[in-house]
Amino acid sequence: MDVMYEKPVLTEDGVAPKVSVSTDDLGSKGHLPMDPEAEKKVVRKCDLHVMPIISLLYMLSFVDRINIGNARIQGLEKSLNMKGNNYNIALFVFFIPYILFEVPSNIILRKVAPSTWLSFIMFCWGVVTTCMGLTQSYAGLVVCRFLLGFFEAGFVPGCIYLISMYYKRYELQWRVNLFFCASILSGAFGGFLAYALANMSGIGGYEGWRWIFIIEGLITVVVACFAKFFVVDWPETAKFLKHDERDILLRRLQEDVAEARMDRLDKKATHRVFGDWKIYVGTIMYFGVVNTGYSTSFFTPTILQQLGWTAIRAQVYSIPIYVTSAVITLFTAFCTDRLRHRYTFTIIGVCVATVGYVVLLVQQSVPVGARYTAVYLITVGSYITQPVTLAWLSNTMGGHYKRSISSAVQIGLGNCGGIVASNIYITTQAPTYPVGFGVSLGLLWLCALACTVFVVGLRMENKKRDRGERDDRFALPKDELENLGDDHPNFRYGY
Repeated sequence: MDVMYEKPVLTEDGVAPKVSVSTDDLGSKGHLPMDPEAEKKVVRKCDLHVMPIISLLYMLSFVDRINIGNARIQGLEKSLNMKGNNYNIALFVFFIPYILFEVPSNIILRKVAPSTWLSFIMFCWGVVTTCMGLTQSYAGLVVCRFLLGFFEAGFVPGCIYLISMYYKRYELQWRVNLFFCASILSGAFGGFLAYALANMSGIGGYEGWRWIFIIEGLITVVVACFAKFFVVDWPETAKFLKHDERDILLRRLQEDVAEARMDRLDKKATHRVFGDWKIYVGTIMYFGVVNTGYSTSFFTPTILQQLGWTAIRAQVYSIPIYVTSAVITLFTAFCTDRLRHRYTFTIIGVCVATVGYVVLLVQQSVPVGARYTAVYLITVGSYITQPVTLAWLSNTMGGHYKRSISSAVQIGLGNCGGIVASNIYITTQAPTYPVGFGVSLGLLWLCALACTVFVVGLRMENKKRDRGERDDRFALPKDELENLGDDHPNFRYGY
């Protein structure tokens, strides 16, 4: 019996004009309405199995990436006889392989089980982190930082890609922000752990900064050994779901993106992916704000120490900054998904961080308490905006391969902001860092400009599709029409 049911075609609100589709298009169970309770149960199971483990891994990833900031104020530079801008160079080299290998890593991830690939690269960077605590020279530190960037390259875009394949578009921001909270809390956790490990100075003949790398690296290695058994694979093969639950998950995801599929990376699909303006504007959005994210991670302990505090006190006082940022980040995620809106929140974050930068640019005329508050505002503002840019671009991508490549390009090229952050906080300009704060403020407003271009472009494209100006694509050969991704005429963008 060929029963018809109303299938939603996505609009800027998420759902709009309804089109009748037969069961031939949706499978044998297409005529049955989904049980809302069963659907909620599936989402809860995804939350329990997808999010906790990769959030934990991300926390360890970010701790291993930024712990050099804590090691610095515990004597790293003195022990390795580092001078001038050597510290900035050690930060910089991390991003060369990190940027170059993100896209290849995500292509590998599409062909290898995520549980295998993510746990493997995590094990490798854990070993490298441990070696950073054992190196006896500045050259050894630079080599380790390069290898760390190489092995960490595929982790964040891989996780964003994996999360995006389990949730509807307006369920995604909450999960992405949960994931991002791991990086925020890594600042608090890293500061607390560095405070504890610094007290190990002298044990085994190692300085305190060495124990920061050694212990944190070993923790990562141990967790990676178990991660293989807990990280989920793709929804089509999700072992934590029963067969009928997997059917519900796949169906709800398919209905969310309508016909926007890209499961084959042929020549035409490759052209559509790399010719999509949204990926590059989304990359500029991320580039503009991630510079601030890295600036706070790398230099917050140093900035706080230069307020006249001891190294230990600076590390402890950095903890509440990150905890506050995590709470506000989650609140932002709740609001953006509930309101089904992204753009305004990116601008709010930019404005909040701007106030903080202005205070630090005139810091010599304000009290220490105001400068400490400014660091709060910068960190909070950046973490309001940064995760929204990631989820927003992912929301506009249709199909496996397009989401995979877009997240890798956005995070890979966008992390050039990390290169900028590594080089603008010039040692000789401490503690005012006019170039560092000024450039970071400018890049924030570049992010705001890119977000504005993004929202205008999406609205214009939606209106063209509403007027039928993309309906000529329905005449394409069936195999191409079914592999258009978000270029499918029935797809509508959210903003």
